[in-house]
Amino acid sequence: MTDQKASGELRVAIAGLGSIGTKIATALDQGIEGLSLTAVAVRDPAKHQAFIDSLRRPPTILPLDQLGEAADIVVECAPSSQLRAIVEPAVKRGRAAVVVSVGGLLDNFDLVDLARANGGRILVPTGALIGLDAVNAAAIGTIHSVKMVTRKPIDGLKGAPFIVQNNIDIDNLREPLKLFEGSAREAAKGFPANVNVAVALSLAGIGPDRTQIQVWADPTVTRNVHRIEVEADSARFSMGIENIPSENPKTGLITALSVIALLRKQRATLCVGT
Repeated sequence: MTDQKASGELRVAIAGLGSIGTKIATALDQGIEGLSLTAVAVRDPAKHQAFIDSLRRPPTILPLDQLGEAADIVVECAPSSQLRAIVEPAVKRGRAAVVVSVGGLLDNFDLVDLARANGGRILVPTGALIGLDAVNAAAIGTIHSVKMVTRKPIDGLKGAPFIVQNNIDIDNLREPLKLFEGSAREAAKGFPANVNVAVALSLAGIGPDRTQIQVWADPTVTRNVHRIEVEADSARFSMGIENIPSENPKTGLITALSVIALLRKQRATLCVGT
């Protein structure tokens, strides 16, 4: 690790090797300018040992709270319930934490103050959305409203707390059903694995209480579909994206690619986008 620091490389650790974490680990192992994968944390090391051994430079397996010792950037790719256990030790050590389960950040927002006090950083990738650059820019001026409509295939919504608590049967739907309409903060509680996009959008713009979202279960779509409308003093714009689900139907393929793009920016000679 001293050799890597001496060579100016940033050390990266990954918490969780699911559909997102394995793609990020593979990309780092294949080579990202100025970065190296040094450590991972997984719940069941035996399950992931073959994958880890297949990498050219296999990382060390460490407990969650030790990732910040082994890396400059800790990437959270775990269930949102694990967010605090991953991010807190990292930012306390002045490290950067890349947060994928950004919905979980709303209930742990004191981590931002903790990072500030210790010289750490919390980085939220664009994830399954597009256009957060435009929202960030518009927020320098005045944004009047942000509205989002999310439509997901049935499999991507199964088990969501909102659906379970309200005994909603989505298995036999033949036409789209609006499940929820309200703030991004409330949506994050009801759909913690589904609306990280809405929370990222809210943090880029006018906050989780003013950002409005609809969540639809839609048997007519095979992709995770997001439509956003923004009204601001500088511009009016709309965005739409249809993401192909990954092996995990709750997560789009583009989410992992978004994290890889963010990591590339950390040491890239040419950086495009704000």
